Amino acid sequence: MRVALMVTCLGDALFPGVGRSVVRLLRRLGVEVDFPADQTCCSQPLVNTGYLDEAVPVVRRYVEAFAGYDAVVVPSGSCAGCIRHQHEMVARRSGDAGLVAAVRETSATAYELTEFLVDVLGVVDVGASFPHTVTYHPTCHSLRMLGVGDRPRRLLEAVHGIRVVDLPRERECCGFGGTFAVKNADTSVAMGSDKVAAVRSTGAEVLVASDSSCLMHIGGLLSRESSGVRVMHLADVLAGPQSAEVGA
Repeated sequence: MRVALMVTCLGDALFPGVGRSVVRLLRRLGVEVDFPADQTCCSQPLVNTGYLDEAVPVVRRYVEAFAGYDAVVVPSGSCAGCIRHQHEMVARRSGDAGLVAAVRETSATAYELTEFLVDVLGVVDVGASFPHTVTYHPTCHSLRMLGVGDRPRRLLEAVHGIRVVDLPRERECCGFGGTFAVKNADTSVAMGSDKVAAVRSTGAEVLVASDSSCLMHIGGLLSRESSGVRVMHLADVLAGPQSAEVGA
């Protein structure tokens, strides 16, 4: 199986450790991962802001960079959702039948990280150890656009030494929403503050999520409140120190 990593713009610029964690995790599970150097953005910022024509060359670049792979692992529900559900819309708008056909192939090979682990590799216990109390925020796109369901929670609960506590009103948006946070800053901060209050009420040491964008937003608010709560991408937890029980 030829597998590639789509590292995402935010990951590349602000959370490079997440990409490294994905590679380390997959290699531990026996999967070699390519990193196509020509990859850029998934096009989501343009699409969600209404710049569909401007998104066409970005989608075309994605298709060229990831053509021929059996699976493309994406550590972001929002980016995976864009690839799977919005690329074809952009391609159809371009009027390029060849691009539409190519997009249908590459869209089908994109997997959010937890989908790839659970559905493709058939793994829940990845051999990680993380002796801390955590709570999990299910991000909007992974929850609603992709329907990843309980896959992230199952992976977390299989980590050795971990204690997972429920997050009140977990299905509520954190308020980031990409350009929404820029155009509607006051509303975004108010939504984020509600999420932070819910996180702090759990007593968790760490907030875990599968989208760096949400972690950036919530983490910033947690930091401003000097809460002492850390934020971590799920990939960082799963790629952490191996349990002595791995392979048992």
